[in-house]
Amino acid sequence: MLSQIAGALFRACCVAMMVAAPSLLLPDVAAETSQVTLVIAFLVALLVFMEYNGRYPSIIEFRFAPPFNRLRFTAAALTVMALSVIIAGMTHPTSLSVVLGHYGAKLGNVADFPYSPVRLMLLLLPPGTDAVTLHSVRTATGLSYIVSLVMVVIFILIVRLRNWPICGRSFNVWVNLPLFDPTRGGDVVERLRRDAGVNVVLGILLPFMVPAMIKAVPVLMDPVALGNPQTLIWVTVAWAFLPASMLIRGIALLRVAQLIAARRKMLGSAAAGEQAVLPNV
Repeated sequence: MLSQIAGALFRACCVAMMVAAPSLLLPDVAAETSQVTLVIAFLVALLVFMEYNGRYPSIIEFRFAPPFNRLRFTAAALTVMALSVIIAGMTHPTSLSVVLGHYGAKLGNVADFPYSPVRLMLLLLPPGTDAVTLHSVRTATGLSYIVSLVMVVIFILIVRLRNWPICGRSFNVWVNLPLFDPTRGGDVVERLRRDAGVNVVLGILLPFMVPAMIKAVPVLMDPVALGNPQTLIWVTVAWAFLPASMLIRGIALLRVAQLIAARRKMLGSAAAGEQAVLPNV
């Protein structure tokens, strides 16, 4: 019981630190903005604590199938921290910000090629945008997108090489998918495969579609707002990691569907074998 409370508290603190990091690390942040951010961080941490302190999950999927959620949080937290340090270092440079800024700029340049998601995000900026803002947006979007791709690759390797989610332990489908209703109708395996396909397609297309939608419907977001450091960090992290999370969720659902199908096949073979050895009466 105490270990579960300690684990839930640790996770809540980690999430709160990630949410509050830009306000704490960036210079010249308004006091009102910092206060609002701290309130949001507290609420998110409270939600995480309640979720992980409960015996069974109610919102978070694959809670008992590590490292699904750990991988997502680690990648997003490292990106938020790195971007906060890089942007803060543009006005108050440190050794760490210089190193991170150098490699972040390289990743941004690598990801900035014609028709790439990073190039589409840069095209949102109005003509005549100053070089500093252009450099910041390129670095933030390039770093976020490449880290999200690395996260997806690592998860695929975990599924293939470590036989996730089994990994030498039992796996309860319904506990790890609290939002999935098996009684809604239709075959469970087919529904999982259909949901997996939708998540994979959206995860691949959204980084391309979001800039196009913002360009077509400017009311969704003012591109000039990307010049604000906190807005830039959270917009780029959401733009990169929400689709990537959908992509690995689709891969996870497809893997669960495969496990259920394999289990059905094994049970069917066992039942057929038992019927074959029954004596004729």
